[in-house]
Amino acid sequence: MSFELLEENLRNPALLFFILGIVSVQFKSDLEIPPNSSKFISLYLLFSIGFKGGQELAHSTVTGEIIFSIAFAMLMAIAIPLYTFYILKRKLSVENAGAIAAAYGSISAVTFVTAVSFLELQSITFGGHMVAIMALMEAPAIVVGVILVRKYSNGSVNGGLGTIVKHALTNGSVMLILGSLIIGFLASDKQAEGIAPFTTDIFKGFLAIFLLDMGISSGKHLKSFLENGKFTTFFAIFIAIFNGAVVAVLSGLVTQEVGDRFMLSVLAASASYIAVPAAMKIAVPKASPGLYLPMALAITFPVNITIGLPIYLFIIQNVNF
Repeated sequence: MSFELLEENLRNPALLFFILGIVSVQFKSDLEIPPNSSKFISLYLLFSIGFKGGQELAHSTVTGEIIFSIAFAMLMAIAIPLYTFYILKRKLSVENAGAIAAAYGSISAVTFVTAVSFLELQSITFGGHMVAIMALMEAPAIVVGVILVRKYSNGSVNGGLGTIVKHALTNGSVMLILGSLIIGFLASDKQAEGIAPFTTDIFKGFLAIFLLDMGISSGKHLKSFLENGKFTTFFAIFIAIFNGAVVAVLSGLVTQEVGDRFMLSVLAASASYIAVPAAMKIAVPKASPGLYLPMALAITFPVNITIGLPIYLFIIQNVNF
């Protein structure tokens, strides 16, 4: 792997703010981002990436390559929770295995946004349809996770599958990213230009502040989790790199665009800590948030944005069928 690429990523201001958040917790600083501000920034990031993706999609021609990429992503969203569930079930309860499998089959919008910033540093573009793919991958993994829990346990799932699907699709983050994508698609270039300073110019600054908040949250969960979860810690590291690396190679079957393959790899490698926890809290109350939240947020997320992104890009640029 190119150490220059890794070094450049590690010097990314957004990533350094994430590390600052973790360090501040270790030094018991009172540094924090107010909850309302944090929520606004997360909504802004989803809005901005969705809107810009819709604009890109409006200027794209729907091709067989795009259709195959969407189908490939949907297959990922179903396959990943399936095989991760059976690995996890060997060590964990059915409920926890299902919740964690759903988290890893789903996606992290913040990891996606960080990957966008990473690609910009490398001057690599990606298709606007990748934003649609990101939004579409949220729900299938949640449904698969719930089905698996329903199959292997008794009385652990609340509500029917229709309720679960509806909750997954109406989750705030999914609604915002899909809605922003549609609005961006419908808006004319002139109309989009009017809000460009908001959707583009301040994006990286808000991303840095949000990652600072994520660093603080990760730091608060990290110590106790590492002390009590050797298997889940190893799994959270290994499965991210494995999923990302495998998709970095296999994505060459559906597209040769480096940026699109990279974003597919990032989506496969990431784990949800927003949509899935919200869904599992209602659907599978016996699953422990003390497991799947720290795994996704405190381990998989930093692994991806530090060493994962350069690894996936290196594989795509150097490994071909």
